[in-house]
Amino acid sequence: MTNIALAYSPITVDDVDAAIPFYRDGLGLEVVNDVAYDGHRWVSFGFPGQPGLSLVVSDPTAGRSPEDGDALQRLVVKGSGPGPYVFTTTDLDATFEKLRAFGAEVLQEPKEQGWGPRDAAFRDPAGNHIRINQV
Repeated sequence: MTNIALAYSPITVDDVDAAIPFYRDGLGLEVVNDVAYDGHRWVSFGFPGQPGLSLVVSDPTAGRSPEDGDALQRLVVKGSGPGPYVFTTTDLDATFEKLRAFGAEVLQEPKEQGWGPRDAAFRDPAGNHIRINQV
């Protein structure tokens, strides 16, 4: 059987510079690549303990037509973009407190979900819905 793995997942933000501290300092991801091209920027974040997996943050028109980028930006800034983006942690309470102290917009404090995990929810600086599950 052939192995297949996820290599990267894109997250669209309206301001790449504002997103970097949230993902790097708030979530503890490592910047592994920062590429600027043709007026756009793609910043890749690596996950500790998960080599080869990256989260790539870019602006709405990076790699898209201006019309598609404009439509996506309207969705992202009102919190209706793609997502939620779901992360896992071994210590939900500590992660929650770190993000709250960091100033992230809290959508839901940690709680047990009837459908499964104990989790919490935030919005990143662009308005993307971020959920964090306890594992």
